Amino acid sequence: MLISSDSHYMPPPPGQNENRWLISRRRLLQLAAAAAAGTVLQPLRSLATEGPGWFSPEPEIIGAPSDPALWPEYRRLLGAWREDKRRELGYSDALYRRQDFAWVGRCFACCFLMVCDELFLDHRAGRFTPGRFLDQGELEFGGYDAVVLWHAYPRVGLDERNQFDFYRDLPGGLRGLRGLSRHFQRRGVRVFIDYNPWDTQTRRETKGDLDALAELVQAVNADGIFLDTLDRGVAEFRRKLDAARPGVVLEGEGALPLANVHDHHLSWAQWFSDSAAPGVLRNKWFERRHLQHQIKRWDSDHTGELHTAWMNGSGMLVWENVFGTWLGWCQRDRSLLRAMLPIQRRYAGLFCGENWTPLVPTLKAEVFASLWGGGGLRLWTLINRSQAAVAGPLLPARLEPGQTVFDLVAGKPASPDFSTSIAARGLGCFVAGAPAALGADFKRFLRAQAAAQARASWDTAYPQRQTQLLAVKPTQKRPLAPEGMVEVPAAEINLVIDMRLRECGYYESVREKNPDFQDVYTHKTAPFRRRVRLTRFALDATPVTNAQFAAFLRATRWRPPHPANFLKHWLNGSPPPGKEDHPVVYVDLDDARAFARWAGKRLPTEEEWQYAAQGPQALKYPWGNELLPDRCNDGRGGGTTPVKAFPEGRSPFGCYDLCGNVWQWTESERTDGRTRFAILRGGCFYRRGGSLWYFDDGLHPANFAAKMLLNWAGLDRCATIGFRCALDLA
Repeated sequence: MLISSDSHYMPPPPGQNENRWLISRRRLLQLAAAAAAGTVLQPLRSLATEGPGWFSPEPEIIGAPSDPALWPEYRRLLGAWREDKRRELGYSDALYRRQDFAWVGRCFACCFLMVCDELFLDHRAGRFTPGRFLDQGELEFGGYDAVVLWHAYPRVGLDERNQFDFYRDLPGGLRGLRGLSRHFQRRGVRVFIDYNPWDTQTRRETKGDLDALAELVQAVNADGIFLDTLDRGVAEFRRKLDAARPGVVLEGEGALPLANVHDHHLSWAQWFSDSAAPGVLRNKWFERRHLQHQIKRWDSDHTGELHTAWMNGSGMLVWENVFGTWLGWCQRDRSLLRAMLPIQRRYAGLFCGENWTPLVPTLKAEVFASLWGGGGLRLWTLINRSQAAVAGPLLPARLEPGQTVFDLVAGKPASPDFSTSIAARGLGCFVAGAPAALGADFKRFLRAQAAAQARASWDTAYPQRQTQLLAVKPTQKRPLAPEGMVEVPAAEINLVIDMRLRECGYYESVREKNPDFQDVYTHKTAPFRRRVRLTRFALDATPVTNAQFAAFLRATRWRPPHPANFLKHWLNGSPPPGKEDHPVVYVDLDDARAFARWAGKRLPTEEEWQYAAQGPQALKYPWGNELLPDRCNDGRGGGTTPVKAFPEGRSPFGCYDLCGNVWQWTESERTDGRTRFAILRGGCFYRRGGSLWYFDDGLHPANFAAKMLLNWAGLDRCATIGFRCALDLA
């Protein structure tokens, strides 16, 4: 049967304990179900397995009882709870009835898109490649309905630029971002921008965050705002967004409170735990037009999330590039999503409608089904929880006169006994209706589904990506270190490199197996050990200064192909007065390489840099094992200092400024084909404080390495990153 909105909760008789009363009703239901033998073939369990008070609408997923005899009562309680809660909250669905929000009902697949992803951004050309990205999404996942343009974390905090600046500094600026939105929207994909409420210690806007976000939405023609780390936005948000652009939605990362469903059309269902018999998404049950995107971003098996989405008529978040850590979907999970999405989009009206019956009877153990109805159609979504395939009749349903049933996953007619096969951890779908209700294009839809099923793969192997270190081009070997450089002798050493545990990963794009740490969320430091053989080399005694870089430009007239933010701190093409001997900043990795080539040098590897800073004794700081005053730029002055300002802070080989002042590029660029990154060394003057989500700030020990995701020149040039050069010695 279908649960209607006029279901109501029947209280227990006066003076009777509610839990005992419910158990008594369950016992009657169990006996009735046993009497109706043959309709449910799953084994019944003892009522003791469910325990008193088993129905709880508090969790994000309202767990279902394992005993099929209790499912009718479960559905009744769901209906009663929904009606009572809507009355209690004085619920209004006015925003869901607005035409400008009608698109939300089809937003089943959302992609979390790192704007630095190499499939999406051609950093050499300095432009986005959305067509290439969307084509791959259609091929592998069945296409996206929305994308979250993730921009700042884990990069924000390297200098004063805030989260809004990170959008402004993307290729083409906000105008380019608006053109990017148009490209997505022409292909039916909605665009979300990201809001990081924890970004409070970088440069402040001249207006509040809500006003800045509303302006950004208007400038880039965004369709929604993703609320990072938040479960909801404040009520004022809705008014400001409506004034900026019609139809802009809010979607939070945390579990959305029920009281906020009325003005938040979407929400994440992140790390929600389902029951063995699939439960019901609380918010989706409460408001059928509210869509939730299932996500367990560190899991390699997504069948649990897919099952929850399928049984609830809700959505999925596709997230493979997790802040620079690669967690690709296996072929089985991609095939399941490709089968689901066309059905969800075609029948969105059913999945967002009122005629939803969870947990209808099935004929196989560990096979579960939901029923959706409307417009002369009945549609069943089925999942197979077991680790083995099932086949044969799966539903005790009967066809009505003039109706035909079809297997929508296989894309073909089904037999009247509702027979099909479902792979292990797979899913199925039947639709029954008369030809007029199925639609004139139904045969074409079936052919497309059959084609998708024909290319389905059940390979569960994790799709690894190999991270490649770009080769270092050696220089012409010199017999001695030139003036301004120090000699570092050959050595074979055991390096211990400290990195902060962050979600962006470490030296590989996949999650690494390091015995010294377990949790990416600790944000503590962990050691990486490496045996290194270094040949004799020379290293600049100081970072390259503004004056030295100016000499390079005069000699070569060199200009970068993408000059955004190049030498942003200079005045009229010249170094700031009085800062000629300060380290040059606002140069990216390629700017530094260009200078090095002109000088007949190269950038040092991070291993060379660390050994030059620590010396043979592996000192903690270049001058010793204690953090002492007046040995480095510790940030008290709020800016850079001359490169020779701290002679007592020199390293054992005589190098200045290997701690504090500015981060320094090393020749450490790596890529897995989707994420590029480089390792920064030395720390910097900039001390920001605030959220642990920011990039590393301040000075650091000589063995500390910071992983910086590379984007494009306009973002990679920072106020806190300089460089020094190396060359090979005979």
